[in-house]
Amino acid sequence: MARTRANDFEEKRHGLLLNAAHVFATQGMEKASMSQIAREAGVSKALLYHYYPSKEALIFAIIASHLEALDAALAEADDPGLEHKARLEKLVMTVLNEYRGADDQHKVQLNAAPALTAEQTKQIRALERSIVGRFSAVIREIHPELDRPERPLLMPVTMSLFGMMNWVYMWFRDGGKITREDYAAMATTLLLEGVKAVR
Repeated sequence: MARTRANDFEEKRHGLLLNAAHVFATQGMEKASMSQIAREAGVSKALLYHYYPSKEALIFAIIASHLEALDAALAEADDPGLEHKARLEKLVMTVLNEYRGADDQHKVQLNAAPALTAEQTKQIRALERSIVGRFSAVIREIHPELDRPERPLLMPVTMSLFGMMNWVYMWFRDGGKITREDYAAMATTLLLEGVKAVR
């Protein structure tokens, strides 16, 4: 007879993912073990396997849940009624807020490709395309000339913005002289003003 899910299943699952992400981020994908993750989470190995049958399943769940939450937050934050720059800045700020406290998940996402199956990679890529697409759509509205067939610059410009956002965990510290809001405004301005010189 199959075990029924406890009422706090999702909460426990989320906690396990956070603990697993920390172990993977600090120990590396290959060195991290299910025993270490169970110990970090304060649960038995049997319970961990009840939630996730393998290390690879855990890695996929960490990345997928992280990206699903980000995509959902962006969908909620996007406001076509805002002036273009304000709309883009709000999306940038949403990413920076979602990255708050998520350094471990971010590191797992950046380093986990070899641990994913082809089907898992396909699902992750679909989530990433959805997230990137929300930004490229706004940038296209602001500068439609970036999407010319003879010189397709929309994706390089969009990914340049992600370059500014994705590596923020390497240097940014909350409580410093530059706030997340400051950086969101700066990154948005750098992109929009820089694009004016792109030909």
